[in-house]
Amino acid sequence: MYTLEEVQEHNKTDDVWIVLHNKVYDITRYLEDHPGGSAILFEVAGTDATEAFEETGHSDEARKELEKYHIGDLPTEGRSKLSTFSRSFSRTTNGFD
Repeated sequence: MYTLEEVQEHNKTDDVWIVLHNKVYDITRYLEDHPGGSAILFEVAGTDATEAFEETGHSDEARKELEKYHIGDLPTEGRSKLSTFSRSFSRTTNGFD
């Protein structure tokens, strides 16, 4: 189990975690393989990226690929915070300048 606060700490170019549907993923090794480029993943690093992921309309194949990077889940009590957890970090804050 990982909290949203723990996920937020993983928002650097060499350490990228995201949350999708209450599951935590370490996508660091996937950055260079992402068909849309790594920049889009840096934008959601350390955040709940569910909305962005779903808006893009990922294929079943992409969803299956994602499972390789699943490292844990949010605790039940942390899930209620999803609507208030900030997804907006500046590139400077994330260290992507």
